[in-house]
Amino acid sequence: MLEFCVFPRARRPVRRSRLAGARRPWRNLRLPRRRLGGTGVARALSGALLSSDMHRLIALEFPHLLQLYGCWIVAAVVALEGMGLPLPGEATLVGAAIYAGSTGQLGIGPVILAAFLGAVVGDNTGFWIGRGIGLRLALRYGRRIHFTERRIKLGQYLFWRHGAKVVFFARFVVLLRAIGAFLAGMNRMPWRRFLVFNMGGGAAWATFYGLAAYAAGNEFERLSGPIGAVTTVLAAAVLVAGLLFLRRHEQSLADEAERRLPGPIQPG
Repeated sequence: MLEFCVFPRARRPVRRSRLAGARRPWRNLRLPRRRLGGTGVARALSGALLSSDMHRLIALEFPHLLQLYGCWIVAAVVALEGMGLPLPGEATLVGAAIYAGSTGQLGIGPVILAAFLGAVVGDNTGFWIGRGIGLRLALRYGRRIHFTERRIKLGQYLFWRHGAKVVFFARFVVLLRAIGAFLAGMNRMPWRRFLVFNMGGGAAWATFYGLAAYAAGNEFERLSGPIGAVTTVLAAAVLVAGLLFLRRHEQSLADEAERRLPGPIQPG
């Protein structure tokens, strides 16, 4: 899992030539203890290689952003991830919880609440985006990738049967956190049903990761990577098994979907 690092003003100037090409250049800087609340915070929020310049910028400025905006930054990043943007929502929650436990400048309750509200707002926005334009795009361009109307109806039928499980556990899987709500909207999952399971999944996710990171601190930092890897592997295994089952039984499932959802698909 992505982690956060701190990049305050260095006591001694560091030449750009020393930074260029270094894998973790900010570790060479000396961090002032009085601003961070101890070196434990620096260790808890430092040391990650980030996958993009955007993630690196968020990581470098994260403690400063927490000081300026508090839990609002947690809600914003989690919400934008739920809308489909490639942002580190889970890492933001974990970093804020570690910061709260190490410094006492934030309460863990507001951090968890902010993550929960961000998840609900972001996912519901993604849901209505999928409901508004996702289905229209699929109907218009799906045939180019063999995504016919019959298969679109099959997807709607599968979400009608299993969408609640997908929505609840999507919060714990990296890719599904960004696209799960969009897919639920595109496949016309009833919004009230989506909202109930989305809120349940968001509450479980925010509470588990928030309390674990707050209580365990650096230990959870070490465990969060394996936890994320295990959930991703399990989700991938379930996805592969589902695709194999769907490939074998596509015809019968499509016929059942046609009986359950007769007539042409209405994008509106």
